[in-house]
Amino acid sequence: MLPDLQTIRYAVADRVATITLSRPDRFNAISDRMPDEIRSAVDAADEDPAVHVIVLRGDGRGFCGGYDLKAYAETEGPNPGVQDMPWDPTIDFRFMDRCSQSFLRLWRCHKPTIAVVHGDAVAGGSDIALSCDLILMADEARIGYPPARVWGVPSTGMWVHRVGPQQAKRMLFTGDLISGPEAVAMGLALESVPKERLEDRVAYYVNRIRGVPRNQLMMCKMLVNQAVEIQGLEQSQRLATLFDGIARHTPEGMTFKRRAEDVGFKQAVADRDSGAPIPGAKDEPKPG
Repeated sequence: MLPDLQTIRYAVADRVATITLSRPDRFNAISDRMPDEIRSAVDAADEDPAVHVIVLRGDGRGFCGGYDLKAYAETEGPNPGVQDMPWDPTIDFRFMDRCSQSFLRLWRCHKPTIAVVHGDAVAGGSDIALSCDLILMADEARIGYPPARVWGVPSTGMWVHRVGPQQAKRMLFTGDLISGPEAVAMGLALESVPKERLEDRVAYYVNRIRGVPRNQLMMCKMLVNQAVEIQGLEQSQRLATLFDGIARHTPEGMTFKRRAEDVGFKQAVADRDSGAPIPGAKDEPKPG
């Protein structure tokens, strides 16, 4: 058992390691601790000869609502996500790279990983889900990266490698949240079923995978992953992590942060996602 876990739960049974994001009162929002705890859990499962497959799920009504905007956006003043200006991009890069590399242990570990998205996987929550090998969704669950509208770039850089350039551009230009069936149609999710059938489909894939020798699973995963890595996955992730920090310190990004401080992150997010022009741009046309 991993010691001192505060944001996740970890259990092993019948060749399956289950990692559960467990901040249900905050929609499993990503705190400072969560990325490191995810990495520790994946490391433990990867080294455990009793584990053949890793299942990642969320506690409560959703998978993960992304980074904790109450802590990072709504709270006044600087924090790990926003510095005073002028800002040091290397400090931001080190923080976000640590988070992203923790999530990407799900992709790079030697054992198959399955994300079970029973409820929304939003923003940083989609970073976590897209780092898994397989994504199974409930029809009514949604996935996407709304901060692409302002105040973020998906730092794991997985979208283009999962769905191709046109669909990745559609998702990041709009910040749309899509349903399970839509995710399957674009090749993002493996399956989408009504929520009451989701656990049956998870059990099907888990049962098929856990009977396979670990060495076979490792070789097959490495074979597929290296093809994606040849596409430039590492370069995508480095650039995305750098751009994510820049996006939070643009004029529009800083305006969003001030708006969240003034009216709360829920209203700031509603404004961002409304489709109205994002305020704060230097090149906004002047009235009249």
